[in-house]
Amino acid sequence: MSTHELFATRASRMKASEIRELLKLLDQSGIISFAGGIPDPALFPAEGFAAAFQAALGPDQQAQALQYSVSEGYVPLREWLVDHMRSIGVECGLENILITSGSQQALDYLGKLYLSPGDTALVGWPTYLGALAAFNAYEPRFDRLSINGNRGAAEYAASAGEGAVKFAYLSPDFANPTGETVDLRGREALLDLADELNCAVIEDGAYQALRYDGDAIPSVLALELARKGSIEDCRTIYCGSFSKTLSPGLRVGWVVAAKPVISQLVLMKQAADLHSATINQMAIDQVARACFNTHIPMLRRVYGARRDAMLQALEDHMPDGVQWTKPEGGMFVWLTLPVGTNGAELLARALDTVKVAFVPGGAFFPDGSGTNTIRLSFSNSDEDTIRVGIRRLGEVLRACPAERFC
Repeated sequence: MSTHELFATRASRMKASEIRELLKLLDQSGIISFAGGIPDPALFPAEGFAAAFQAALGPDQQAQALQYSVSEGYVPLREWLVDHMRSIGVECGLENILITSGSQQALDYLGKLYLSPGDTALVGWPTYLGALAAFNAYEPRFDRLSINGNRGAAEYAASAGEGAVKFAYLSPDFANPTGETVDLRGREALLDLADELNCAVIEDGAYQALRYDGDAIPSVLALELARKGSIEDCRTIYCGSFSKTLSPGLRVGWVVAAKPVISQLVLMKQAADLHSATINQMAIDQVARACFNTHIPMLRRVYGARRDAMLQALEDHMPDGVQWTKPEGGMFVWLTLPVGTNGAELLARALDTVKVAFVPGGAFFPDGSGTNTIRLSFSNSDEDTIRVGIRRLGEVLRACPAERFC
């Protein structure tokens, strides 16, 4: 018997994450990695977490910390999040918040909730690889999200065929992989489009706190709340995460949405893993209360300097014909190479000759296009390492045959 013959049809759409595979390179000596969009572990509030776990395992809290808990999430953490969301313009209550095992779990649940086979998900071109993986299991079709007025609701609906457009997914602040930000006009236009299509909006706020310059723009959910007056009337679903700010290893994220959406997601949580680890939620809650408002400015200073170092190094060392984004925050710079250049081939050459890693851009496109693009992350390398790595990458590009560039 061939085991794969028993698999559901959706299994054929599941693919290994190129980023997860590239992270294995971090264990190899001598590699300068701009691949994984991961925070610098030297910046984790480790002492705060040590104290938080010690307190959680003390005689007063250990029974709660080690026991089963409610699916919605640890109440004190959700109370902190109510205040946090208010600080970014979103008025909500405990019943509007679900704690998830990272925002990645939230994306999986939302794909399961909204997508039937053949339905359409509107996404960026490129977009976050993890979102594509999460949604892909539910057998949708992907269409390119355009909020610059080039396409209207009628065209999207016609392209959807027999299925329906169920949601638009985007990370409006310093998106993974491009580092780009959707301006205020674009966010308002997105809400108009969603109303016309009667579809949901999934707002991925993973990088929202990591702004290094420029003025903050209200979240899509905050803008819709200002229009409609109550979160219960909003179609936007906000996904947040502590992975980029406090700790990715504890896997704590959250969803903010109208109560009917949260209620359905809670049912999925009950069926999937009952609840996120209580002790991790307790630790996140204690550390967030103790240092979130001082920790974030420190991250902005450090990562902002690393971004500046990468942008300057690109100016100094990239050959003519290479273009790149100039993000106001986040963790990524997106490079577009001359047409005909292959990012995967460039990666193989860079690893072999100068031990520099990055992510080929084609993985971020639903249709596999964008082969002449690459993603660089600056968050987990110090400024000197960034300068060395970009200089080496520039050398590889300059050494490529002129007719193909690589």
